[in-house]
Amino acid sequence: MTESSKTAPSRADRYSERLTAPWWWWLAGSALTLVLGYEIQLAAYRQSWSVVAYPLLGALIAWGIWSMGRTHIRIDADGAVHAHKAVLPAEVISRGAAIGPSQRSAAMGRQLDPAAFLIHRSWIKSMVLLVLDDPDDPTPYWLVSTRHPEKILEALEMTDAARD
Repeated sequence: MTESSKTAPSRADRYSERLTAPWWWWLAGSALTLVLGYEIQLAAYRQSWSVVAYPLLGALIAWGIWSMGRTHIRIDADGAVHAHKAVLPAEVISRGAAIGPSQRSAAMGRQLDPAAFLIHRSWIKSMVLLVLDDPDDPTPYWLVSTRHPEKILEALEMTDAARD
């Protein structure tokens, strides 16, 4: 596993996905901005300067939602997996499996190896498990949130080990 300074997707990628936050979080963020802004106005006895709270809160909440949804998962032309800033070369991946929503709690709970590399986004229900075969790396596997685990396995030219 290495760090990559270049994470921008290119046209030669086999697969690319951005783990964005759900659309309704933006609606909830807007409602939260209105409620908190109004509370600040009431606490300031509706002084004229208190309307500044609305754009400040809106910017802060929008930044928070945007930052939670900026993780990229991609498979480049060489088959290397890029998960945010980490890179996994294709040569060290021995097999992979799609983890569905019903198996996610077990994979993230009692079966999780503390040495595993993990990118988890709670609003994305499925994951992909990539088992490593690298004697120089103590990481046994990668467990990465994705909306389309079968497309990642297809891009890596692997069959789903969970279905074999």
